[in-house]
Amino acid sequence: MAVMFRIEMNIEKVNASLSRRELLSYTTNDQTTNCLTGNPIDDCWRCDSNWQLNRQRLADCAIGFGQYALGGKGGRYYVVTDSSDHDPVTPKPGTLRYAVIQTQPLWIVFASNMLIQLSEELIFNSYKTLDGRGSHVHIIGGGCITLQYISNVIIHNVHIHHCYESGNTNVRSSPTHYGHRGKADGDGVSIFGARDIWIDHCSLSHCKDGLIDVVMGSTGITISNNHFSHHNEVMLLGHSDDYLPDSGMQVTIAFNHFGKKLIQRMPRCRRGYIHVVNNDFTRWEMYAIGGSGNPTINSQGNRYIAPYDRNAKEITKRVDTSEGEWRGWNWRSEGDQLANGAFFIASGQGVEVKYEKAYSVEPKSAAYIDQLTLNAGVLGSRSNNMGKWTSGNNGSGTDLDANSGILEDYDEYSGSGRPTSSVDYIIMTSLTAILVCLFQV
Repeated sequence: MAVMFRIEMNIEKVNASLSRRELLSYTTNDQTTNCLTGNPIDDCWRCDSNWQLNRQRLADCAIGFGQYALGGKGGRYYVVTDSSDHDPVTPKPGTLRYAVIQTQPLWIVFASNMLIQLSEELIFNSYKTLDGRGSHVHIIGGGCITLQYISNVIIHNVHIHHCYESGNTNVRSSPTHYGHRGKADGDGVSIFGARDIWIDHCSLSHCKDGLIDVVMGSTGITISNNHFSHHNEVMLLGHSDDYLPDSGMQVTIAFNHFGKKLIQRMPRCRRGYIHVVNNDFTRWEMYAIGGSGNPTINSQGNRYIAPYDRNAKEITKRVDTSEGEWRGWNWRSEGDQLANGAFFIASGQGVEVKYEKAYSVEPKSAAYIDQLTLNAGVLGSRSNNMGKWTSGNNGSGTDLDANSGILEDYDEYSGSGRPTSSVDYIIMTSLTAILVCLFQV
């Protein structure tokens, strides 16, 4: 009954988005723009021209297995005003690290554009939302984001890139605890034994290990509206073939754009139930979706554009497994659009009952992929008219009651995950490259 209730809730969101798509528009900068896109997440909050006055509405807009991620909903606002990260044991008030270790729910926003160079992995506590809307926020450096044995986290609208190995030092994980950490692999986002997590509208690239890893019994995860590029092993779901707690893992991958210079693992699955729905896959170099350990993979309404390499047209890859073994695994392609010679090798049984635990949201026709993934990655183009957070005279690291404070219209600094000609973006990108080089010397 609980599964059916969740599916019905998701279907209602999707159907409402589709039925109203042509009916509603709003005016931005004296230009009338169609608001509804058919993307149920974006249509949930972006059609409100005053969304910035109720940022926490975002927490009601998730779909899929991670739809119950509360983040910092109901908590106070914390404004990041200091981009430094000099001390992972005693972080300064006003920094991002100081915010994410707190025990109470927090909705974390940014007072200005920031390039945050992490000294060590950034270890979150439960019930946090990282809301980068209105600011151009880049997170780079040591270890990057760690969500370990926690729940209810939303990460929205930030750039995460150039993450490298770190560790073998002390790092604080709460106001009352710090301890020695081993080596962090350099993942963009590491989800480790966590549940109810939603990663939305982020742009991820150029990390040492994976861009997103979901392992060690994590479940209730949605990865949506992100832009992935310039990476080898993009996404790992499941710790190992013989790690039994991952058998119950449920992950939704929806409305993402898998872009330039990606090689493999979009995702690579070990055990669990994976719903890959309405994503845009463009020219992988080895394969798109792989797995071992008998995962259930439900691919619906995606667009797969194969690379020109005639030896890499296959979307799927069973890793280190004989055909006699994987023939019984439940992998299906339903309503997918296959282009440039792409082909999906299905296996197992196609009957619906086998995919109940790998079904999380009603798929839309792959014919709408361009529209559904148009804004994948970080938002913030001029037409998006994002709302900037202003902290006024509240000082650094200020906690504010929900919906208090003044918000102003934000003039674009980033654009979506697609290329942009913004001068500010060029400056920020150049600064990022310089800092990365300095810290790697």
